[in-house]
Amino acid sequence: MSASDLYFLDVDEPTALTRMLSDGFEDWSKQVASTGFCSRPVRLFGQARTFDRRSGQHLSTFDSRALPDSVLYVRCGNRRASRCPSCSHEYQGDMWHLLSAGVSGGDKGVPESVSTHPLVFLTLTAPSFGAVHSSTRPGAQPRPCTVNAAPGLCEHGRPRRCTERHDADDSRVGQALCPDCYDYEGHAVWQWHCPELWRRFTIRLRRLVAARLGMSEKASRNLLRVQFAKVGEYQKRGAIHLHALVRLDGAPSDDDPFPSPAVDVPASWLAERCLEAARDIEIDAAPVDAHDSARVLRFGPQVDARPVQRHSDDESDVSPEMVSAYLAKYATKAAGDVAVDGTPNRHLKQLRETCLDLCGRALLHEGFSSPYALLGKWADALGFRGHFASKSRRFSTTLGTLRDARRKYHRDREQLETHTDHASTDDQLDAAEHIVVLNEFRFVGQGWLTPGDAELARSAADAAREWKDTRRAARQPHKKGKNHGQALLHR
Repeated sequence: MSASDLYFLDVDEPTALTRMLSDGFEDWSKQVASTGFCSRPVRLFGQARTFDRRSGQHLSTFDSRALPDSVLYVRCGNRRASRCPSCSHEYQGDMWHLLSAGVSGGDKGVPESVSTHPLVFLTLTAPSFGAVHSSTRPGAQPRPCTVNAAPGLCEHGRPRRCTERHDADDSRVGQALCPDCYDYEGHAVWQWHCPELWRRFTIRLRRLVAARLGMSEKASRNLLRVQFAKVGEYQKRGAIHLHALVRLDGAPSDDDPFPSPAVDVPASWLAERCLEAARDIEIDAAPVDAHDSARVLRFGPQVDARPVQRHSDDESDVSPEMVSAYLAKYATKAAGDVAVDGTPNRHLKQLRETCLDLCGRALLHEGFSSPYALLGKWADALGFRGHFASKSRRFSTTLGTLRDARRKYHRDREQLETHTDHASTDDQLDAAEHIVVLNEFRFVGQGWLTPGDAELARSAADAAREWKDTRRAARQPHKKGKNHGQALLHR
């Protein structure tokens, strides 16, 4: 979608018409397009000076005062779809390329040989903190909500189970059957320590791999390495689940950074080690204050490890395309995205308030030396302080590398479009490599200046994403395993 397409958008905001009739609309629309139709771009004021690195000659000066609003708009880069659909869409695409390269290889500097390495799709869940309403998974037989729970009433006079059949979009899904019985404090404390559980899991997995091969961990590093890419996903109940791709490589070198493992083991063997490591890990969590008690934290019992089948005709198998798209999708989700739109979520609100309450109690008890002193800072994330997407160093390429390649592509294209003499393409690109840009900008705000500007950008972003998705669907044939992938998306 080009900047000129902004003229054809159907928007109702009066200030949008004012912008479209202004003299600088053409230049403003180009800025909007350059941000990728970002919802909340960063506004910068200042200038950029361009020099030739070889001669030191000053070539040009760009000043934001020459722009329609006297500011330079830069995309926010927020990964969360609820904050900026445009930047989130780009982040999701980058994550897909990163994950796909690590799964199938043959792209982004990762050799195709990694497709022969043992690979496992791992899911680590949170334990139960109390009964919540649940829905039937897509494609499964409709079932009552919590029919396996004990009948009767709890000590607070509420039913212990629910026999209704909830749809996935039912606002009650994820809500506690009895908020007084639900262990909100235990939920918040587990969420706070979840990153440490994951760290210890990776350590334990490496040690188990070495032990089951009958060697020390140090000796095993000369034969194979555990690589992974992990994404966090919020359930409807607000508990974080971790999904990871775990791969076995050989010991890397400068000549071969992605070698095959020197020990021939199947993916099913690696899956067993993942399950074993998940069962072994536990953390002794300190009490919040004198009125609290210590807790032993573990992953939940619903741990799943499935070998990724790269060349299988069985639709029930986990395919590389499915897991890459699945993890990329959930890398853009946040805590607030688990709620039904427009419906107040009492359960998540109570969990946030519990995080703030525990933080206050911890500060009163031990001050800033308490391990829970910063829990309140992560209340909006429901106590989860870890990275929603992370990977080992040699699983694949990096997001920074992908972004640098994109910037270089746009910079080179701009150089070619604005070049006026008859120099060859190679000469133009060579000259661009010797250009140095000194930026002198300062932050002046975030977001579009008027509701009309925001409406124009939002409508353009929707149209651009629809066009990209349609073009992508037309280029790619139908992938097998789609129904199974939909079932996994609602685990």
